[in-house]
Parts: sequence; C-alpha cells; structure tokens
Amino acid sequence: MEVRRVFDLLPYYKEHYPDQKVALAGKSNGKWREYSIDEYIELTNILSGAFIELGVKPQDKIAVICSNRPEWNMLDMAITQIGAVMVPIYPTISEEDYKVILNNCEAEICILEGIAVLNKIEAIKPETPTLKSIYTFVERGNYPFFANLIELGKEHPHAEEIEQRKASVDEMSCATIIYTSGTTGVPKGVMLSHHNLMNQFKNFCQTPAPWSKKAFSFLPICHAYERALIYMYHYLGMSIYYAESIATIADNMQEIHPTMMCAVPRVLEKFYEKILGSGKSMKGLSKVFFYWAMALTEKYSIEGRSKFYDLKLKIADKLVYSKIRAKLGAENFDIIVSGAASITKKTSGFFSAIKMPVFEGYGLTETSPVIAVSARGKYGREVGAVGRPLPGIEVKIDETGEIICRGHNVMMGYYKQPELTAEVIDKDGWFHTGDLGHFDEHGLLFITGRKKNLFKTSLGKYINPDVIEGKFINSGFIEQIVVLGESQKYAAALIRPDFVFLKEWCKRHLIKYTTNEEMIHNELVMKRYAKEVKLLNEGLGEVEKIKRYELVADEWSIANGIMTPTLKVKRKVVMEKYGDLIEKMFS
Repeated sequence: MEVRRVFDLLPYYKEHYPDQKVALAGKSNGKWREYSIDEYIELTNILSGAFIELGVKPQDKIAVICSNRPEWNMLDMAITQIGAVMVPIYPTISEEDYKVILNNCEAEICILEGIAVLNKIEAIKPETPTLKSIYTFVERGNYPFFANLIELGKEHPHAEEIEQRKASVDEMSCATIIYTSGTTGVPKGVMLSHHNLMNQFKNFCQTPAPWSKKAFSFLPICHAYERALIYMYHYLGMSIYYAESIATIADNMQEIHPTMMCAVPRVLEKFYEKILGSGKSMKGLSKVFFYWAMALTEKYSIEGRSKFYDLKLKIADKLVYSKIRAKLGAENFDIIVSGAASITKKTSGFFSAIKMPVFEGYGLTETSPVIAVSARGKYGREVGAVGRPLPGIEVKIDETGEIICRGHNVMMGYYKQPELTAEVIDKDGWFHTGDLGHFDEHGLLFITGRKKNLFKTSLGKYINPDVIEGKFINSGFIEQIVVLGESQKYAAALIRPDFVFLKEWCKRHLIKYTTNEEMIHNELVMKRYAKEVKLLNEGLGEVEKIKRYELVADEWSIANGIMTPTLKVKRKVVMEKYGDLIEKMFS
C-alpha cells in the first residue's frame, strides 16, 4: 500500500512487518510498557472514536503537551485519521507562550502531562476562550484523564465514521501545526500537510542499515526533526523506545541496547566529555591505552584513511572502544543522526571512530524539516557537512550566500500569518532559510552560520559570530558563548564556563571550589580563562579575535528562556539579560 497520509503508516507497518513484536515502548514506574502494532492500531481507533464523540470535526485543532511517550503517537494517529489537526507543544515553555499558541490555533481540546504544565494552563485558561476541555495523562482530580478518553472511545467506537473520515482526508490538507519561535521571539504556527510529512522519510529511509530495528528516542517528539525520524521508524518497521528523561539516557540505553538514535550536538558533546573524564580514574597501562585511543579519534576522517590508521583503530576498538560501546548499551549499533545545530569535528570524529557513526542532517520546521542529510557510500558524508539535498528538493545558494530551497518539503505557511509567510517564501516558491552555506565539489552542503547573526563592526568589517562560537565551544572550559560587536570597534563575548569541567580542573590544581558565582571571579580561574581565550584566538582574523569577554555564572536553560528546546542560545534574550555587562565590555 502507498503511504500518503500520516495514519497510513499503521496499516503499512502491520502489512510489511507482522513479526515485529514491539512497535512502541515507554517506561513507567520502573517498568517498560511495550505495545505491539495491533494494540497500537486498536488504541488509536479507540481514541478516534472518543474524539468524534466529543464533537471533533475535520481541521479542528487538538493540542498535546507532553514528553516522549507511546500515547503521543496514538494521539497523533487518532487525531490525523479523523481529519483533525495535531498541535504538539513543548512542555517547557512559558504561560505567555501557551496563551499565544492556544489562542492562535483556537484549540478546543488540550491533553497535557505534569502538574507544572497544568498549573500554567489553568492560569491562562480564562484568557483562552476557545479551550473547552483539558485532559491529563494521569488522574489529577479535577479533570478527565487519558483513561477516560479510552473508556469513552470503547463506549462509542464510531468505527464506520472513522473509516469514512480516513477515506476523505486529502494528503494536501494540514496534518499538524508546529509552533516555533526559533531564537527570536513570538511563536509562529508552521502548517505542515500530510504530503509534507510523508515525503520526508521516503527520501532518507535508506540511511539506516536494513538490520537496524531498535530506535531510541529522547529528543522532544514535538520537535519536527525527531518527529520525522519517528515516522521513518514506523515506515521501516522499527521498535521505538522512549527514554524516561534526559537524565536517564545512559541507563535506558543499557537496558534496551538500541541500534540507532537521534541527538543534538550538545548531548553528544556531554557524552564525549564524560567518557573522556572517565580516564582520569584509570591506572597503569589501562590509562595509557585509553588516552592513546581517545587521541586517535581526533585524527579520524571518513574518507582517505590509511591502512595503518585503520589497523590502529582495530586495536583501539578491541582495547577501548568496544568497552565504551558496552557501557552505553550500544554493542550492536548502526548510526546516530545529529541535527538542530552544528557538531564539532572532535565530537563527530570520536563517535564515528568508536563505531557509532554520526550522520548529520539539516533543515528547519518550515521545511518539514529535512533539507539535506548524510548518506552512505563514497563522499556521502563528511565531518562538518550536512549531506546532500533530498530528492525532490531544489537547493541553491543565492547571491548573498543564503541557502534557499523549494519542493515537497516547504510548509503550507504560517497559520493565520500570511504576511510572515510572504517574508520567507518568495513568489517563485523559494523558501529563504536565513542560513549561510556552500557546497563542496562532491555536492555536500556546509552550513557556515545564520545570516541575521552577521554583524558589522564600526570599522566596516563583517564578522560571522557562528564561526567564532563554533571554535570556542570546542574548549572543555566553555559550556556556551555568545559573540557580540555590532557597530563596535572589536568583537567581545559572554562566556558561560563548563562548571563540571572547571570543578575538576580546580581539584587537579588544588584550588578550593566554592560556588560558581565566586569561582568566575577567582584570580587563578580568571588567569586560566585568559590563557584559553588567547589560545582560541589563534588562527582567527584580527577583526574576529575576542578582545574582551565576561564570564557568567547563571544557568542557561530552556526553563529560563535562554535556550531553545533544541539547546540553541537565544541571542536576543542574552543581550537583554546581560545588557549592563555587554555595555561594560564595550565601554
């Protein structure tokens, strides 16, 4: 059968992979709950019946606010197969953002997880007049919950109407509205059709190996990138296991032994740092071999490796890498798909060298989201490249250096915001990404920064802060950095230290560690950061060198609004929060 609509994935899965025992799995109360494809389909239909009984009509909006869990998939399928629109929302945003989103999409039903989210929705409910019903995933006393939806659907199956609704869903109709504010501000509702979503994975489903059958998911499923991969897992008949939380990734991997996963660079960098740090407690030859093997990964390249280097890799694998994979529960591992931000060469090379190869991809929510992705085969991928454009997508670099694209992946538009849509999709159908990039001789795409992040100094010189930040973030001492200097004489930076690394450094140098706030003003720490900045400035053009900087101790997180859900820094928020400090650097 042909997969044209989101919900077509379920009968396709059942028809092509009848022997796959687990379709979805989530961990609750210390135990994994696994769902077969038959149970998945049954619960999906039950939920569809419940929504029809509640009066949900085609193109009505249903908001779902939760972390990754099998019920999310059931809701997604149940909502779309009756022609309604799934509106997934991050569970970490502010009350104000919830109010903007729920009012913009006019959601009548909201299904949410967690008391913190419930408190926020309760607070803004008087200002969201279209919101009629709130459901929670577990019983909270005052609200109906997920089990009640199941009961309602069993009592009112509406089987005949479900089939009629499914038959009438047009693949060009809106399947979902994903709200994105990126690193700028007010959320915008990206409308994606069934056609947008289903043409994605069909063009990169050859990336995983045929034997790869167990996917591990921990990035927010409401993010377009993870969602595209989830659909691909369905299409390939893979079992999907959801992590309990970001904090339990390592433990969950050891329990399930996945064959592939998707990650953002920062998560992989944290893994790398933790693995590198584990060598400090080793002794004797074990320590020598460990650091030799780790140093070997820094010279890794995908193409052009010598036979002698590959021999050393085999030895290192037997002595060190295989043990690292075993600790991660990744003994039989295929690939890591990395996206949402650029990954450092050191991190990518490390995972590729230890036989957990990183395949980079690139795109935006507005492009459904994938524009390009790494592939197998000669010159199919390279460290730092995001691969080649997907079939059916035209990509070119315009005269300003901006990446633009058109094809089956370009969104329907921003919901109820035609003027904003016209700003990014021109009259010829080209979507303007706002990213800068170039192609190499093999057709691989490289991203060099954000167009809007470019700034000009008072001396008339342009600076691309993304390039500088990408270099500085390689340092173990630096967790995050924002480079500034618009209309100033020089470039400066706000630096948030990697305090875990800094504590270890202080311990090794017999420096008493007190608090983060105090340590950034410690004379010895300040001297070490001055040395680090000087080293990192080497190789940069004179105008790019960081002339002044300030260390900051505040946490930069999703919760306080400084980071996006994909762990990118919101420059505008940083500039507002640290206005006085920035003024001091340029005074």
